Amino acid sequence: MLYETAASVDWARAQFALTAIYHFLFVPLTLGLSFIVAIMETLYVRTNDPQWKRATKFWMTLFAINFAVGVATGLIMEFEFGTNWANYSWFVGDIFGAPLAVEGILAFFMESTFFAVMFFGWEKVSKGFHLLSTWLVAVGSNLSALWILVANGWMQYPVGMAFNPDTARNEMASFWDVILSPVAMSKFLHTISSGYVIAGLFVVGISGWYLLKNRDVLIAKRSMVVGASFGLLVSLFLALSGDESAYNVAQKQPVKLAAMEGLYKGETRAGIIAFGILNIDKELGDDRHEFYGDIEIPYALSFLGYHDIDAFVPGLDDLVYGNEKHGIEPAQARIERGKTAVAAFKEYKAAVKAGDDTAAAEARTVLEANIADFGYGYLEKPEDIVPPIALTFYSFHVMVGLGSWFILLFLVLLYLTMANEITRFRKLLWLAIWSIPLGYIAAEAGWIVAEVGRQPWAVQDLLPVGIAMTDISISSVQTTFWMFAALFTALLVAEIKIMLRQIKIGPDGGDH
Repeated sequence: MLYETAASVDWARAQFALTAIYHFLFVPLTLGLSFIVAIMETLYVRTNDPQWKRATKFWMTLFAINFAVGVATGLIMEFEFGTNWANYSWFVGDIFGAPLAVEGILAFFMESTFFAVMFFGWEKVSKGFHLLSTWLVAVGSNLSALWILVANGWMQYPVGMAFNPDTARNEMASFWDVILSPVAMSKFLHTISSGYVIAGLFVVGISGWYLLKNRDVLIAKRSMVVGASFGLLVSLFLALSGDESAYNVAQKQPVKLAAMEGLYKGETRAGIIAFGILNIDKELGDDRHEFYGDIEIPYALSFLGYHDIDAFVPGLDDLVYGNEKHGIEPAQARIERGKTAVAAFKEYKAAVKAGDDTAAAEARTVLEANIADFGYGYLEKPEDIVPPIALTFYSFHVMVGLGSWFILLFLVLLYLTMANEITRFRKLLWLAIWSIPLGYIAAEAGWIVAEVGRQPWAVQDLLPVGIAMTDISISSVQTTFWMFAALFTALLVAEIKIMLRQIKIGPDGGDH
């Protein structure tokens, strides 16, 4: 039975990961391309140049294809909270559900309403109203992302709530604390800017294809300028928001930071691993070196995590077994307080049921004193707080490495296009095309860092993933996993085929 439960958790994790990965193949392009389309239409309205109108309609068509497919995967992901993660939904639904409700009522309603005007309203409404609709679609799409990422940020850093032992639910105490959490805000800015980078890569890559084919050269060059300018600005902002995100991880999720850098033993003036190959034989607490080989940037991790090059950055050994010199208690102490909290909760429920108010009050006092470590009470050993190190480490470094490449690519493409020399550099245009999938790889790697790096927690420190799951048979999860895998793959293949067909048609087929 224990084996089946563990296997069910793994399958439920895999199913949600599958849904999230496929969903995030569609979302980033929606976030960024909506603004690029709005920028191009603004240029059309200001200049009355029909070439800008053709460009706007072309990119708007590709945006619409992606938007339609992305909605389906997002809906399925929300349903999975009720089917596979019922305990999670019960435990934190009062908080997690609020941002998602706002997203559905406000943001999704805005983008879906004005999407119809944007796509079908050419020549039917005034230029000004059509432009306003296009901008509102872009704003609505990004507002949807805001509320979803606020919910996810709360899972990373739960604030603004109070646990009600009578209902066994966390209830919202401050809506504004949840929304304005520094983790939620940095996650929102970093995630949407990664989507903007993908959109920039999408536009410059397809524009590069037209230049290689010597088709629609004027529109391709104009799109290249817009895409590269937009991409360069947002990729620089992505780097800045990544710095803020790493700072929040260091403060709120130090185990994740240590896994991101493969840091076992804490260091003062710690450096960042620019390149490294992890030692697969390395284990917690032993003396083996962390890497077979590595290149380190001195002091950078201390500065990134604490804005102080002299700061001590705790490693996994410190966080698991404690470091008295630096005031880090062992995880076992938190596990013991967590077990005390879990036991006090059970005693409180029993006392309430028996009508013993005195015992209930005593148990509640103990529970409230230890509630911050409630989730640790379900862990078996201190080492359980460590996420999969290799997956977190390599995903983080893939994300950072590709992000650096994108900045360079956008800069060179913009310069050469503005200098009217871009058509001479055919290999660079091919690099632009092949960088489109690299943008998606970087974004998915970022989500792996965020979600795998948080393990074993569904909600940081409060609810382990294994406890969050619905009591459901493994066969049910396996069946739906393969159903969704087939469905999502079919949707992805269909989108790619429709996209490629529309790209081959080109801007001349952009009239609706």
